[in-house]
Amino acid sequence: MKKPVSNIHPIHDLLKHRWSPRAFSDQMVEKDKILSLLEAARWAPSSFNEQPWYFIIATKNNPKEYEKLLNCLVDGNIRWAKNAPALMISVAKMKFDRTGKLNRHAFHDVGLATAHLVMQAAHLGLYAHQMAGIHIDNIREEYQIPPDHEPVVGIAIGYYGNLNQLQDNLKEKEVAVRIRRPLNAFVFSGIWSNPSYLLYEAKEQSI
Repeated sequence: MKKPVSNIHPIHDLLKHRWSPRAFSDQMVEKDKILSLLEAARWAPSSFNEQPWYFIIATKNNPKEYEKLLNCLVDGNIRWAKNAPALMISVAKMKFDRTGKLNRHAFHDVGLATAHLVMQAAHLGLYAHQMAGIHIDNIREEYQIPPDHEPVVGIAIGYYGNLNQLQDNLKEKEVAVRIRRPLNAFVFSGIWSNPSYLLYEAKEQSI
């Protein structure tokens, strides 16, 4: 299933076609492709090259580990994520190695690494759905997460499946039109909430 965006300005095809489905096929993701996703995450930029990202991963090749990770998701996500052949949890290290001080950019950098992973997935014909709905305390206990590390999101990864495997309310979300706020809602110049002059220049140039 394809859900390309209706972009106003040109963007790369990978960005245009990337989306987060809930209908996953039970087709296993090849090991070399999973390693490619992790390699892409590895080369993300980070503050002071701290690389504060970590990924816990489980695949259906190892049912025990898969079930353990699956149960770290909230019930609403388990309903559909249980079909994905690979699951991950991203974790951020919240202090700098060099100084021991708080790294306020840690979540940002983990997000960049995850974005690399997601776009590499799109390049390989895979889909990745990130989930805020995770049980933080369960993850800490099950995986013995160090105190200065924070679980960030769950990620379901796989090939696209069958829309009919989803419950009706999830089907509606699956086929819903993708929308985003317009640029003038979040690109400012001068003062807060004042749309940037660059947007008006872009509009004038396009006439």
